[in-house]
Amino acid sequence: MGELINKLKHEIIEVLNLEDLEPDEIETGAPLFGEGLGLDSIDALELIVLLEKNYGIKIDDPKKGKDVFYSVQTMAEFIEKNRA
Repeated sequence: MGELINKLKHEIIEVLNLEDLEPDEIETGAPLFGEGLGLDSIDALELIVLLEKNYGIKIDDPKKGKDVFYSVQTMAEFIEKNRA
């Protein structure tokens, strides 16, 4: 799963245009929203598109999305369980 986590960090930086950030600066278990990276609802939409486009995974329930996008770790776990 380490490879997937690293790939996700690179994709998050690219999709959200976080050029000032290096993948190793994103803590795997740290929150992506609020106190962690400080992402917002627009960023959440970008992450949803990333999952659909790169992994073929759709999130239909917004409440579930909150859990999935808590951290890079939770995203990787969700992808591992739901890959198409």
